[in-house]
Amino acid sequence: MPTASRTFTLRHVQLARAALAAVAAIMITFSPDHSAAVGLSVFSGFVLSTALVHVIAAVIVHPAGRRWPAVVMSILSFLIGMVASVPSLRSDGVFFGTVIAWAALTGLVELLAGIRRRGDEDARDAIITGALGLLLAVIVLLVPVGFTQEYSPEPGATFTVTGIILAVGFFGGYAAIVAVFQGIAGLTPRARKTVETDAGTDSLADHGGRA
Repeated sequence: MPTASRTFTLRHVQLARAALAAVAAIMITFSPDHSAAVGLSVFSGFVLSTALVHVIAAVIVHPAGRRWPAVVMSILSFLIGMVASVPSLRSDGVFFGTVIAWAALTGLVELLAGIRRRGDEDARDAIITGALGLLLAVIVLLVPVGFTQEYSPEPGATFTVTGIILAVGFFGGYAAIVAVFQGIAGLTPRARKTVETDAGTDSLADHGGRA
């Protein structure tokens, strides 16, 4: 099927992922509660909806020989998202475990997929997004689950920073970066490709005219 006739293309996959990441980032940023319950609620919604995008991409966008990364990431996102969505399991340890597992596994899959298909239009985007996932896994892994630190920004005001607050904040920051990056990727690649294609067509026409 010609790309122009598709209703869902690589551009739409990137923009959909950007929109979902932006929603997650906004919910984390503007929530005064960075507890495990809130963090897992946002995280589960994000990864489950992202799993759906990967399924659609595997079925409609990617050719038969290149569907495995989207399929694997959709399965991993669905399984981990389902665990994170169970209210009775929403604890600090579960947030750390699910976020680290999801970010490390899907990040590794996407990074390897991008490296294997270097030269394709979406290879660079896959490599960077995969690397961001691995970076999130490492950062959250380095945060102690039981970390607690009190600080006083001004006399009479005391606040407490905990490990879960930091971890949820890091996830929100990751979502914001992915939203911006995937949004830019979704808006620019097709335009560059069109220009190059048009230029190639004009060049061929010139050669044909000279012949």
